[in-house]
Amino acid sequence: MRKYFNEDIETAPRNQLFSLQSYRLSKTVYHAYNNVEVYRRRMDEAGVKPEDIKTVNDLRRLPFTYKQDLRDNYPYGMFAVPPSQLTRIHASSGTTGKQTVVGYTAHDIDVWATCAARALVAAGADENDFVHVSYGYGLFTGGLGLHDGAAKMGATVIPASTGNTQRQITMLQDFKSTILCCTPSYALYLADALKQNGIGLDKIHLKAGLFGAEPWTPAMRSEIESRLGIKAHDIYGLSEISGPGVAFDCECQNGLHVNEDHFIIEIIDPITCEPMPDGVDGEVVFTCITKEALPLIRYRTHDIASITHEKCACGRTFVRMSKPCGRSDDMLIIRGVNVFPSQIESVLLQSGYVEPQYLIIVDRVNNLDTMEIQVEVSDKNFTDQVRGFEEMAAKIQASMQSVLGIAAKITFVEPNTIARSEGKAKHVIDKRKM
Repeated sequence: MRKYFNEDIETAPRNQLFSLQSYRLSKTVYHAYNNVEVYRRRMDEAGVKPEDIKTVNDLRRLPFTYKQDLRDNYPYGMFAVPPSQLTRIHASSGTTGKQTVVGYTAHDIDVWATCAARALVAAGADENDFVHVSYGYGLFTGGLGLHDGAAKMGATVIPASTGNTQRQITMLQDFKSTILCCTPSYALYLADALKQNGIGLDKIHLKAGLFGAEPWTPAMRSEIESRLGIKAHDIYGLSEISGPGVAFDCECQNGLHVNEDHFIIEIIDPITCEPMPDGVDGEVVFTCITKEALPLIRYRTHDIASITHEKCACGRTFVRMSKPCGRSDDMLIIRGVNVFPSQIESVLLQSGYVEPQYLIIVDRVNNLDTMEIQVEVSDKNFTDQVRGFEEMAAKIQASMQSVLGIAAKITFVEPNTIARSEGKAKHVIDKRKM
């Protein structure tokens, strides 16, 4: 079985990667300065010229880029190439304001496909596999990103897209899909549907899956693996930098390998903007060093993670980032405590009593923040005995208090009560008047 898609670069010595990154960074800075008015103005204001950026060590001299910059220059003001060179347009699904629009040249699409192909190969895919892509197609980057990656590495693509779960179940059986690509919440949704339809794992052919586009915990990974009988791999991307394939995990499942020949990652303190050492969480910042259409420099993602430069047992030398544990811009602040939904999910799943379907409801009563967590009880633990519920709730509340440092009300609901999503799962309702 193929282990690497681009072995020479994926296992390159660190000094070789540094030299390649430095060369590509220098070229990118010139490209952005000469073709994007926003970068030219910001660099001039900072007193930095393209010729000042010679190696990766000079990166900190450059100004940051923010999502608001893309919105302020909507739709094409941040592009560094003329329209005639564009091959494709994507856009984020943003919940507020205008969408963030991203453009790709033919070169950019090829790079993106290569990065996605690396992720698929790392998950065990080869040219004999049928890759079932249940991410959305269209402006969302997930569907076409994995589609192109699968085609690039020679597999057969099944462009299932989202929705129509009954049809998806039929395709999984009849088309003999071996690799599943979707959000982790939809993977569990499919597992529920298979069970409800009385379809055992012996009737499907899946061996692995690539899941991303929303936060998920190691406990949720275990749920997916046990309920679908597969190995669940993480894939990371964001539409502004590139869709799925910016980083990916391997068979070791011990961090996400960043495709460093195309993206430089930094971890900074989100408040002071100072660099954080290996192993310490901070805000993830990316610089694109091969993109032609939208060469974002020091883009602040708001994702919270850490990195390590230790060589992975798989042989790849790319820096590894941890699974993002939350976001600096959408974390919940409850009674002065920073709370990430991923922390809550981890406690719930580790309890063993409940399903990975939950809803966090935050409110403010008499000027005091309150948090209620509605969670489905697993079939095996569902009982009409109130005392049993009370004991389970007490144990989960104690664990939640220990991890979060604040109290939360635990409300059990019957199985299949909380609304499922075929896209990104919605886990938080914040009713406070902030």
